[in-house]
Amino acid sequence: MTHLLLELAAMLLVILAASELFTNALEALGERLRISEGVTGSLFAAVGTALPETLVPILAIVGGGGGGHAAVNQDIGVGAILGAPLMLSTLSTALMAFAVLGSRGWRGRIAPEASGLRRDLNFFLGAFVLAALAMVTPVVLAMLHALFAVALVALYVVYIIATVRASDGLVEAGHGTASDRIMYFARIGRGLGLSHGLLLILLQLACAVGLLVWGAQGFIDGIRGVALHVGISALLLSLLVIPVATELPEKVNSILWIRRRKDTLAFGNITGAMVFQGTLLPAIGMMLTPWAPSFAVMTGIAVTLLAALWLRLLASLPGVPVWALLLNGGLYAVYLALTLGH
Repeated sequence: MTHLLLELAAMLLVILAASELFTNALEALGERLRISEGVTGSLFAAVGTALPETLVPILAIVGGGGGGHAAVNQDIGVGAILGAPLMLSTLSTALMAFAVLGSRGWRGRIAPEASGLRRDLNFFLGAFVLAALAMVTPVVLAMLHALFAVALVALYVVYIIATVRASDGLVEAGHGTASDRIMYFARIGRGLGLSHGLLLILLQLACAVGLLVWGAQGFIDGIRGVALHVGISALLLSLLVIPVATELPEKVNSILWIRRRKDTLAFGNITGAMVFQGTLLPAIGMMLTPWAPSFAVMTGIAVTLLAALWLRLLASLPGVPVWALLLNGGLYAVYLALTLGH
């Protein structure tokens, strides 16, 4: 048990260092490409940090195995797919608010660019409702599952187009990505006589993403070992435990950005990841698993939709109150109580 805890601590340090490298390089990339913080946060950051939680369900489902192993792996896959947006919409947003509680206070405001935040949440809510409808559609109607999956993929493509199209106008309105720090690899490059160009930015990004995936996968292995040690079921493991690890990059990135008052990047990193995980990952789940309902799964979907609806209501305000985001953490506590007490 001790070696598992030491592994968790080491992998957490790797994720923290990788997240700092990632946000630092991504700001430089966004500034160089002259794109909005919405594109940088909701697309680049969201997809980049979503790699761990994308790989876990795919590897679990494809890994398959015979007999009971296939069923267990499918449980892990479905739980990881649905647990990721649950974690983002509840605990991750609450942790982001908690990170600025001391500096902004209970009544303080977090002020991301409003149109992008509303767009992210609108797309996520539409996609997750489709995923929920597919969950209660009889498995025998396989063709309907396929249509749901195609619709979700198409929805994400439309989302990318809408986000990119809005970029130029947002940059002109003062919401362009700006880097207020020298990139780490640029500091090293100066000593080696390398210029601070796009290649160096991409190199730092690649190193950061590699470290994020390695750190998250190591953290997942450690958490899986601890969970098995205490005897938790595969479905609860994937719904409650694994997302804690896979969502660490998003949590850390958003905390780093929110503490530096880069509210649009912080929020976009979370809501953009929600859209990615609410469209493409459920589409994969529909095609490769029975995608059948259970108490824990349907409760998770309901809590996720409730949390996202609450965020959408907050997005209509002139700045999101810190105290209101802390309530999302309460929704996660409610989910824990319901599932663990069932």
